Amino acid sequence: MPVYGLLGRKLGHSWSSVIHGELGLRDYKHIELEPEELRTFFATEDIGAVNVTIPYKKDVMAFCDVIDPGAAAIGSVNTIVKKADGRLFGYNTDITGFCYMADRAGISMEGKKVLVLGSGGSSLTACHAAALCNAKSVTVISRTGENNYSNLHLHADADIIVNTTPVGMYPKTGEAPLELGLFPKLSGVIDIVYNPRRTALLLRAEELGIPCTDGLPMLVSQAVKAEEHFFGRDIAPGETERIIAALRAAMTNVVLIGMPGCGKTTVGAELAALSGREAIDIDACITERIGCSIPQFFAREGEAAFRKIEHEEIEKAGKLSGKIIVTGGGAVTVKENYAPLHQNGRIYQLFRPLELLPTAGRPISQGNPIEELYARRAPLYEAFADKTVYNTAAPAETAEEIWRDFCEHSGD
Repeated sequence: MPVYGLLGRKLGHSWSSVIHGELGLRDYKHIELEPEELRTFFATEDIGAVNVTIPYKKDVMAFCDVIDPGAAAIGSVNTIVKKADGRLFGYNTDITGFCYMADRAGISMEGKKVLVLGSGGSSLTACHAAALCNAKSVTVISRTGENNYSNLHLHADADIIVNTTPVGMYPKTGEAPLELGLFPKLSGVIDIVYNPRRTALLLRAEELGIPCTDGLPMLVSQAVKAEEHFFGRDIAPGETERIIAALRAAMTNVVLIGMPGCGKTTVGAELAALSGREAIDIDACITERIGCSIPQFFAREGEAAFRKIEHEEIEKAGKLSGKIIVTGGGAVTVKENYAPLHQNGRIYQLFRPLELLPTAGRPISQGNPIEELYARRAPLYEAFADKTVYNTAAPAETAEEIWRDFCEHSGD
């Protein structure tokens, strides 16, 4: 039986099989090989077609009988198809995906100075795309090249930054390859990483109001083009956006914030039942970790010690995908909690009238008049939240309202 799949070295977190499954290719496999195994694979396997990812996009060119001119111009191959005569044809569909991603985000490279971070196969694609889009200049930034991270000041006039490195990718989220504030002229930031949805680089771009995009649109678009090569057929244009939306919905977390006693835990449980997703209650994770109740820990160790543990648990949960994350009422008081919650999440503030909020077993609520506590926290909830939902109906109804909104807006 012909082999269809993704060829690479480490593929544990790839979404390619899901995408090709959406396109009807149910037998798409992950093929993890060491460099010395490539020759045997191409010599002995009954190949139907394969996609190729890091680190083999250049290496596989040696095994292709014919290389498409576009792939030859880029200098890397990410799609190999066995034709009816047995010859292996190499293509590069990344260029299609890259241009789709940039156009979708409204990022134009025409007449712009483009910095490309990284010098691997994806860097070649980005450089070629920038040239095709009539960029004024393209500069590759690498760790050891002439243009590197120690002389970025020479390129402070850059208009577009493209990250083709794995910096910031799951599970090492929260890292950025550089500080965007060094580039006052930026009009676009592209990060080919797609997990998390918003890398530290993209979170910073959002903060600065710079148009930006992650790599999921590129991943889906290139896969659609690859499948057209696989089977010699045209795929309806709308399929790309349909699959992007489906993946966004599947991988985005629902995050609940709000005042102590506003019903987050109860609504979170209802959302889990409604969606079939796992609910992660941060306070419950903390209680399990500290081995006592939160009021006991507060009395013994103080709020600062609690907030440190809370942040660590939020960081851990925020790296995951497709979850319901229920935070404690004071999570918004630590600004560093926003990035891990937002990187993969759509954040909902639950609001309940103050007179309905219980205070028993809640050390912060008991130690502060509820009106004063809310006055301090209301701007923080507003800053964190993508949407506020009033939790005055039955919890199941509130959960249904959140889930309807999430299904409509998880791709935003």
